[in-house]
Amino acid sequence: MAKPKLEADYTFEAAAARRGLSPVCGIDEAGRGPWAGPVVAAAVILPPNAIPSGLADSKTLSKARREALFTELNQVAVVGIGRAEVAEIDRLNILAATMLAMARAVADLAEAPGHALVDGNRAPDLPCGLECLVKGDGRCLSIAAASIVAKVTRDREMAALAERFPGFGWERNAGYGTAEHRAGLARLGPNEMHRHSFAPIRKLLDSRLSG
Repeated sequence: MAKPKLEADYTFEAAAARRGLSPVCGIDEAGRGPWAGPVVAAAVILPPNAIPSGLADSKTLSKARREALFTELNQVAVVGIGRAEVAEIDRLNILAATMLAMARAVADLAEAPGHALVDGNRAPDLPCGLECLVKGDGRCLSIAAASIVAKVTRDREMAALAERFPGFGWERNAGYGTAEHRAGLARLGPNEMHRHSFAPIRKLLDSRLSG
């Protein structure tokens, strides 16, 4: 028998609030896997009495729904954005760069959180208590909100970068290694927005040097 699908709720935030740890922020990122572009993180403090309806893991939502929730979240919630650039990803590695982007997102909040709920099993160095929640974007409303903000922010940036660096389809694939992106790389080669430390890009660069 299939397990019932879990929906994100406010349980983790409420538990932290009962311990006197308010405000509580959720943290998530977008862009760990792509071959190009920055990794972007978001930290979101939801208003307990005005939580937008329909918050869920950003990957389960349509683009139109994500965009609508992004607008609503920026109207009612406290939102912070952090990022790590391609050069930082290449210098630090993607995990360390993601942690850096998350810490920057918390620092960008207009209100300092008393507690943080972080998607995944690794957490950044923060000036507050925190909990890691595996698959948190599908379990915790604040993390779901952060996943939406991070993804919409990064998708918009990749669409803008696609105008500067045409031929890779970033407005559609957000820098992931799709067939369109691979075809662009074969035709044009990597550029400054590609992550040279990632194996597919490094292999292509090595082959060009040896050829």
